[in-house]
Amino acid sequence: MILGVREHIGQNQRYAHSVRVARCAALLAQRHGLDSRKARLAGLLHDLARLYSNDRLIAESEARGLPVGTREREHPVLLHAPLGAAIAREKFGIEDDAVLSAIAKHTTGEGEMSPLDCAVYLADSLEPDRSFPERAALWELALRDLTEATRETVRLSAERRARKAAAAEARASAS
Repeated sequence: MILGVREHIGQNQRYAHSVRVARCAALLAQRHGLDSRKARLAGLLHDLARLYSNDRLIAESEARGLPVGTREREHPVLLHAPLGAAIAREKFGIEDDAVLSAIAKHTTGEGEMSPLDCAVYLADSLEPDRSFPERAALWELALRDLTEATRETVRLSAERRARKAAAAEARASAS
């Protein structure tokens, strides 16, 4: 399966990221009494559609009947998580609903999330190659408390998105 994942992803850097996420997810799972095999598998498969073009993300999501709303049309990258879960089922034979849920929810950290969902979301957000000032402290928090680490990571992510949007809006109004 690993060779098939590497081939499907098609980029060494993205595959290396997926391996780091798999390792981090497994570590968080072990620390919190979760199934580390499921966490590792979800981490490895979480970015199967991440490098797809915006048009391909929309087209393949629509072809599978996945919801594509206004937000997803404005930010098609959001579709790579639920589409990746569909590809994990179709191409790699993953039938475990917990693994598929963790793949589908790894991007936004929104809605009802299981502890496994949180572990994979945090592993993706906090793997060692991520570089932002709070990363190390959030990782330490994740080792102690998945729920609080998820809450804090989602909050910081929303703040970063708001700052980027404000900066883009300021640039647009200045021109």
